[in-house]
Amino acid sequence: MKESSIKIRLMKAEDFDAVVGIDEKIVKTSRRGYYQMKFEKLFGSRDYLPVSFVAEREDGTVVGFVMGELYVGQYGIQEEATLDTIGVDPDYQNKGIGKRLLDEFIDHLRDLGVKKLYTLVNWNAPELIRFFSANQFSPSKTINLQREL
Repeated sequence: MKESSIKIRLMKAEDFDAVVGIDEKIVKTSRRGYYQMKFEKLFGSRDYLPVSFVAEREDGTVVGFVMGELYVGQYGIQEEATLDTIGVDPDYQNKGIGKRLLDEFIDHLRDLGVKKLYTLVNWNAPELIRFFSANQFSPSKTINLQREL
C-alpha cells in the first residue's frame, strides 16, 4: 500500500458504520452507543464545527479516523479543543496513517484559531502514550482524578 493511496478527508455521517467497525476491531467490543452519541453531536448540533477526519483508500474504504470537539459558544470559537478518539484499522497500523490523520486534524484546528489540544490516555496504554509523545504531546498541568463509587 502506497501512502499516497490513502486520502484524509472530513468525516461524514455516512462514515458511522466504518468508524464503529474499526473501533470494534481495536478494542474487541462494540461501542456503537458511544459513537451514536458522538455522531449525533457532531452532525446534529449547531454548536460544533466539523473537526473530525477519516482516512480512506482509493476505493472509498475507511481505514482510520480521528474525532475531536471544538466548541463554538456565544463568544465564538474557543482556543482549546479536545481529541477524544483516534483509531486505525489494525491491518493498516504502523503505516503512518495515524500520524497523517493527527497532522490533518491539528492543521485544521490551527487554521480555525485553536492554540491548545487536549487528550486523555490511560496509563496502561503504552503504545498510545508513545504515539502521542512522538507527535509532540506532553503531560498537561491538570491531573485527572477519579473516585470509585
